[in-house]
Amino acid sequence: MQLFYNPDLDKSITQFTFSQEESRHIVKVLRKKEGDVLHITNGKGYIFESEILLADQKRCKAQIVSTQKKHAKAHWLHIVVAPTKNNDRLEWFLEKATEIGVNEITPIFCDRSERKIIKKERLEKVIQSAMKQSLRTYLPKLNDAISFKDFMEQEQNGLLFIAHCEEEEKVDLKRRVAPDRDITILIGPEGDFSQNEISRAYEKGFLPVSLGEYRLRTETAAIVACATVNMINNG
Repeated sequence: MQLFYNPDLDKSITQFTFSQEESRHIVKVLRKKEGDVLHITNGKGYIFESEILLADQKRCKAQIVSTQKKHAKAHWLHIVVAPTKNNDRLEWFLEKATEIGVNEITPIFCDRSERKIIKKERLEKVIQSAMKQSLRTYLPKLNDAISFKDFMEQEQNGLLFIAHCEEEEKVDLKRRVAPDRDITILIGPEGDFSQNEISRAYEKGFLPVSLGEYRLRTETAAIVACATVNMINNG
C-alpha cells in the first residue's frame, strides 16, 4: 500500500482534489488512472480509501469510498533535542524517529548549541514523507524551536528524563521507562548540556538516564531513546 497525506480530510468529505504537486506525482510518476484506488491519511489516525474520478496532472480528483480510524497508542513520546550543527543529521533523526514511533519533537537551543536556526517548513516535509513511507496514520507534532530556559518554564507531565554525558550515577533508560506512560526525554547538543542546564532540569523533576556505555552523537542518542521507549511499549 502507498499512503498519501492530506491534512484537510475528515469524515464529512466525500470528494476532494489533490494539490498540483501530488496530482502530478499520482498521474505522471505513478501513472494512476480513473478508477484506481488510493489510500490517504489526514495525520490524525484516519485512513481514507479513495477512487480516482479525474486523472489530471494539475488537479487529480478522487472520491472517498471507505474510512477507517486507527487508535492511538496509550503512551506519548516527546523528544526534546538540540538541533545538530549538520542539518542533514537532524533530518535523518526526524525521518527515523517518525518511522520508529515518536509522537512529538521540540528543537531546543542550549548553552552549547552550535545551531541556532532551523527551517521548520523543511523539517515538517521530512516528517510527512517519513510518515507516508512508514504507513503511519498519526503525524508527529513538530513544535517551534525554543530555548532551554523557556522550555524549563513550561509545565511537563508524565515521566521526565535527561540524557547527558556527565560522570554520575545513572539508571539505564530501559529500566526507567514504564509502558503506557507519557515520556519526555531531553537530548543535548554535541557539546552536551551545561552543568547549569543539568541542575535546572533536576529541579524541574527530570531524572538522569543512560543510553548505553558509549558516548553517542546527538542524533544517535535521540534514536536510541526512541527505540528503547518503542521496545518497552511493544514488547
